[in-house]
Amino acid sequence: MAPWRILIVDDEQSICDVLSISLKKEGYVVSSEVNPRRALERLKREPVDLVLQDLKMPEMDGIDLLREIKKLREETVVIIMTAYTTWDRAVEAMRLGAYDYIKKPFDTQIDIKGTIARALSSRDQQIQFARTFDEMLGRIGLVVGYSKAMKTVRDLIQRAAPTDSTVIIQGESGVGKELIARALHYGSPRSGKPFIAVNCGALTETLLESELFGHSRGSFTGAVSDKVGLVEVAHTGTLFLDEVSEMSPLLQVKVLRLLEEKEFKPVGSVTTKRVDVRFITATNKDLELAIQQNEFRKDLFYRLNVIPIHIPPLRERRDDIPILAEHFLGKYSKDMKRAGKRFAPEVKEAMMRHPWPGNIRELENAVQRSIALSDGDIITAKDLLETAAPTPDLRSVAAATARAIGEEGLDLDATMTDIEVGYLKRALEMTGGNYTKAAQLLRMSLRSFRYKLQKFGIDKETD
Repeated sequence: MAPWRILIVDDEQSICDVLSISLKKEGYVVSSEVNPRRALERLKREPVDLVLQDLKMPEMDGIDLLREIKKLREETVVIIMTAYTTWDRAVEAMRLGAYDYIKKPFDTQIDIKGTIARALSSRDQQIQFARTFDEMLGRIGLVVGYSKAMKTVRDLIQRAAPTDSTVIIQGESGVGKELIARALHYGSPRSGKPFIAVNCGALTETLLESELFGHSRGSFTGAVSDKVGLVEVAHTGTLFLDEVSEMSPLLQVKVLRLLEEKEFKPVGSVTTKRVDVRFITATNKDLELAIQQNEFRKDLFYRLNVIPIHIPPLRERRDDIPILAEHFLGKYSKDMKRAGKRFAPEVKEAMMRHPWPGNIRELENAVQRSIALSDGDIITAKDLLETAAPTPDLRSVAAATARAIGEEGLDLDATMTDIEVGYLKRALEMTGGNYTKAAQLLRMSLRSFRYKLQKFGIDKETD
């Protein structure tokens, strides 16, 4: 195979020289230009696989150079170098098609060579990924669907997966955000490396910090030995931070530093560790609203929001419901050794009418239970929907309450508390006391759910 061809564009000749010498030793064919306009002329004449370019140059802005490169050769990989890290500019560059950015001053061995190797691998993998996309989705159990909304999601996965860009997945609980994250990982050059998923809402601030960054022996009571954090475990792979909106302000600062500097310190340690990790995050909250309410850092949001992927709820893509139901029917019939199960003709219409507030998770659970509990080989609409989570009609509750007000009046606070407690208890009953799943049913964060249980004394009754 012919060696990869790299073009370096930087207005500092010394940087061009140092990088050229270093990269030629790796077997690359390297050329350089200090003038971006001459670099464009060279690109018109010569094929180039990768451009390593500065972001701030006097002759031409780096963003404009990136746009022109992509117009000339869309397939050319571009990596940005910058000493002036403004995240809106870095994010803009990656949205325009840059593979990644590297902050000056950089470590040639770790930052430059590692990023270039992954970028060129990504170029080939993107072509191969497009050919094997459906096979990969089937392997991880992700059914994207064929609705217009999910075709957009499908396209974003295909384009984002082979890159190193940070992705934020947004959508209601139960839409399959972790599966989308896995698709992005397994479609990337890091697919053979670790995929580490962390639920930020499932742990207290102290435990989450220790889980992410690790700790040194004696750093707090109970720290009897050194512990390696999940950030370090994910080195060279992908770190998926689910429910990222639930992180405390302190942890948000530490994660921001990790994203910006690619380094961290374990709890109680003075030693800085460097890591090479791709970040994918997910949330069911409106982070822009959280920023307005001072619950989430704006700078962290901009750093995470490089490639946003919004997963619509099932009620907004009803055409996908029968496809997903058939997929789960085949999967669980095989797992339970109950082959031959099939849906009655009326089931399709019934399942498309149901609102599915728990989204794909609710549909999957309903199909699984109907396979286990239905008599015979035919699953009826009653079999399927009797096991589905009921949808609270709050307008009916409000109307019934309004009609119940007598001449003596009503204690509104006590009545609303009774309603709230009822739903909290019902969610716990439906999930067998599982706090995380109960919170998801009620579309609450785990932290808020626990607060409500403590407030109403329900945790004492269920523990």
